Amino acid sequence: MSWRKLAFIALASPALLVAGCASVTVDDVRWQDAQIDPDSEAVVVLGRHHSPEYETEDELLACIGDNLRQDIAGLSVIPAEQFTDQMYPWFEPRTAPLSLPKLLQTLDEPLVRERLEAQNVRYLVWVEGATETTRQRGSMACSIGIGLGGCFGFGMREEESTYEANIWDVAHAREVGRIGTEATGTSYIPAVVVPVPLIARVQSSACTGLAKQLADLFAPATEGD
Repeated sequence: MSWRKLAFIALASPALLVAGCASVTVDDVRWQDAQIDPDSEAVVVLGRHHSPEYETEDELLACIGDNLRQDIAGLSVIPAEQFTDQMYPWFEPRTAPLSLPKLLQTLDEPLVRERLEAQNVRYLVWVEGATETTRQRGSMACSIGIGLGGCFGFGMREEESTYEANIWDVAHAREVGRIGTEATGTSYIPAVVVPVPLIARVQSSACTGLAKQLADLFAPATEGD
């Protein structure tokens, strides 16, 4: 088993001289080798949607998939919606296997195996978590008059993104690792006539950190490995 912990600062808006920023911490625990053959094996990134408390955002899943495709040339990352449609009804929110014993049960269905093999699915990545606003401060007043108007004030918004990804090897019905990421940041909204939001893209930073570790986990073997 290997364990890693990474931390970095991500600028949210490179075009701005002063911008909100996000700090990101990534924890990586691995139990099994998870190298992938991009030419014949695919990955699916799914979010937990089985209750109101587990509503992982669709945009985060899409972001992770986009980053994985960029980091591993030729890798097929099947969109979550496409996958659940193809696997109906076994991966709907109420029926999806959320544990390894349940996955083994689901894999006993011949049609499930057939559909997974048809899509070349090797790994399922279950992502759980959310991005939340933890604190807001400041005030702003806006007015409109004849020939004059604008907003004056200053606001701050603190946000936190916390996600954990469980990586399952479908071929061997086992969990190969877990990756956790936590990103925090503060957005600033100063206004002198016109509000100029300086946004800390916390969710985007969490996505980048998570995707980089997944890409490292799935990195195809090279000669000499």
